[in-house]
Amino acid sequence: MQHPIIAPSILSADFANIQRDVEMINLTQADWFHVDIMDGVFVPNISFGFPVIKAIKQFAKKPLDVHLMIVNPERYIKDFKDAGADLLSVHYEASTHLHRTIQAIKAEGMKAGVAINPHTNVSLLKNILCDIDLVCMMSVNPGFGGQKFIENTYAKCSELKNMIIAQHSLCLIEIDGGVNEITAPKLLQHGADVLVAGNYVFTSKNPASTIASLKSLSTHTLTA
Repeated sequence: MQHPIIAPSILSADFANIQRDVEMINLTQADWFHVDIMDGVFVPNISFGFPVIKAIKQFAKKPLDVHLMIVNPERYIKDFKDAGADLLSVHYEASTHLHRTIQAIKAEGMKAGVAINPHTNVSLLKNILCDIDLVCMMSVNPGFGGQKFIENTYAKCSELKNMIIAQHSLCLIEIDGGVNEITAPKLLQHGADVLVAGNYVFTSKNPASTIASLKSLSTHTLTA
């Protein structure tokens, strides 16, 4: 039985006590730290930049899964590597030369991911699936935490999983947005591998227990 990768979203942490929250996650069954970078252009919000990532990296004992919601992400690939990113995802919608950007991420020694907005059809990823390590599928409109889960995500997840299987790709499916005790089991049944959880973890009375409950779920293998 396989279990999902759990990636708490640090955007939902208490930034007045960021070291405390990072060290708390270190002690849980979480696998990665999910770090959302927003520029106020690609999405209608601004998060944080390199100094905060470096501060997180200083205390984190798990890989940093960095999700760039920014325009022209190719300009900053080396900067994110230097700041501590282990896996870097760029948005399909923000990358004019996607393949080149993916190759540049890998050349810096990071794993490479492609993120897609809720309205973006997974079929557009067909020609890149064998070159990437992760698809970050947005299940809410990007930019703000705590939004309502978009139900069509389940069907998109199944479609993408079958594409991955058909191509014999090792690409993982990550779901970002609205993950909780109701949506998580269904997402795993539809082929998800990685669950990003922000508010659900950090507003929980017992974040470690909440993470453990997500980690205890099992993933499901679909067939093309």
